Amino acid sequence: MSLFKNMLGSEESLFMNAIALDYDFMPKLIPYRETEQKHIATCVRPLFQQRNGRNLIITGTPGVGKTVATRNVLQELEEETDEVTPIYINCWQKNTSYKIVLHLCEELGYKFTQNKKTTELFDEIKRMLNKTSAVIVFDEIDKAEEYDFLYMLLEEIYRKTIVLITNYKDWINGLDERIKSRLMAEMMEFRSYNKQETEGILRERMEYAFVKGVMKDDAFNQIVDKTYELKDIRTGLYLMRESGNSAEDRSSKEITLEDAQTALEKLKEFSEKDKSTLEEDEKLILDIIKETPGIKIGDLYKKYESLGGKGVYKTLQRRIAKLDKDRFIKTKQVQSKDGNTTLISMNEVEKKLDEF
Repeated sequence: MSLFKNMLGSEESLFMNAIALDYDFMPKLIPYRETEQKHIATCVRPLFQQRNGRNLIITGTPGVGKTVATRNVLQELEEETDEVTPIYINCWQKNTSYKIVLHLCEELGYKFTQNKKTTELFDEIKRMLNKTSAVIVFDEIDKAEEYDFLYMLLEEIYRKTIVLITNYKDWINGLDERIKSRLMAEMMEFRSYNKQETEGILRERMEYAFVKGVMKDDAFNQIVDKTYELKDIRTGLYLMRESGNSAEDRSSKEITLEDAQTALEKLKEFSEKDKSTLEEDEKLILDIIKETPGIKIGDLYKKYESLGGKGVYKTLQRRIAKLDKDRFIKTKQVQSKDGNTTLISMNEVEKKLDEF
């Protein structure tokens, strides 16, 4: 018996360019985001006249093109001039001032970072950046643990545009007033794609990704419908990839409605499968959040203790940070009469959409 007898050969793959189904893939033109990209460019424009640029906060729900559109502007800027340095930092991975300053050193080619403090490294960054102009993008800025790096950049760098990307429109409300007053940022919200735009984006990616004509219309339409329902383009990219994989698993030369439905079932199953890998303490925390979406972290701790949770408050904070990083939950910093606090809700689908 041959395990591989009926499988498609490499020359018969349905995929022409599977990378086109990665969310970070950047086509030459970003459809339906021309207005937003022009506004980002407008904020950068003063740097070309040796003046300080305008700072910008970009908001919008996940999967509406905030990151792709902004990175496309950075790419064009890099191709256009050597006089403005474009830098992109994701605050999921670089979530402290030290990590961010270290990354800035790496981007600027400064290698003598060993055994140096944050302030010492920032002095080198200041020396290099103040010879030129810079556009610095902080994606998922709400995931940063503190914002000393923002204060330093705003105070010490002469000519810059700082772009902050977040899913949460009210994130700025919890920002320290010293930083807020120096930032003086404009706000721009990315609206969700309408049904026609959703179809247009997915059709373009389909044409990049698959051999022409292999995806049947009914399969594609079902994927479009689900993507529009969830208002998240990542859903559609994931479903197209999994539909293609399903068809190849069947050694089929076309992607049918059956394959799209198989992909949809995988999407539904992900949350429960992933939860099976969690510790009991983490499952308890998730159960509480599921029952009381938008719960304050202090109230969550009280409920956690009353239900037999063994960890101290610091342990709970670490659990929350891990669950947030793994996309089981979403957190939001807000300001209340008692000071800053964290609101926590479930985030069922997002985890796997970010990993495909």
